[in-house]
Amino acid sequence: MWTDFDPQPRLEGDTLLLRPLRVDDAEGLYAAARDPRIWACHPARNRHERAVFMPYFDFLLEKGTGLAILDRRRGGAIIGTSSYYAAPNRPDAVAIGFTFLATAYWGGRTNVVAKALMLDHVFRSRDEAWFHIDPTNIRSQKATAKLGAVPAGKARLALGPEPADWLCYRLTRAAWDAAQIRRNPRPGSPSAS
Repeated sequence: MWTDFDPQPRLEGDTLLLRPLRVDDAEGLYAAARDPRIWACHPARNRHERAVFMPYFDFLLEKGTGLAILDRRRGGAIIGTSSYYAAPNRPDAVAIGFTFLATAYWGGRTNVVAKALMLDHVFRSRDEAWFHIDPTNIRSQKATAKLGAVPAGKARLALGPEPADWLCYRLTRAAWDAAQIRRNPRPGSPSAS
C-alpha cells in the first residue's frame, strides 16, 4: 500500500490510546458494537448482531490497517475502532474511516480526540487526508465537518464488498492547523483574547 506511511501506529493521548487491532480484541470490540443505534445510519444496519459483526471484524484484521480505540480512563477498555486506508480514487492518499464508537462516547470530544491523533500522524507525511461517508449518514458528515474537512464531491467506490456511492471529504494540513489554532489559541494571539 504505502512505503512511507505506517498504517498501524501506536497513538497516545491523555484520554485515549489507539493501537493496532489484534485477534484478541474481538470480544471487546463486539461489546462496543452491540448497540443497534451505532449502525442505524450505516449500510450494514444489522452489524450489531454477532453473526454480522464477526465477519466485519475479520475484514478489519485482514486489511492490516485497523486501530483499536481504548479509553485510558477506564483501564484501557476498547470503545471503538478506526482505520487508515488508501483512498480508492487517490491510491497514494491516506483516508480515515471504518470508524465507530460505543454510544456512551457520542456527543463529547472522543471522536475529535481520536481523529486528532490519527490526523497528526497523517500530516507528518501527507498534505491532505480523505474521508468517505455514506450519503445517508448525517452523523458522520457532521462529525467530519467539525474536523474542518470540506465536501470534495461524490464517487462510486469499492470500500466494501460491493461498489457504492460515497460522499468524499478532504482535509488539508493547512485547514487542520488553522482549526487547531482556533481550538487551542497560543497565549498572546488575537484569538486568545
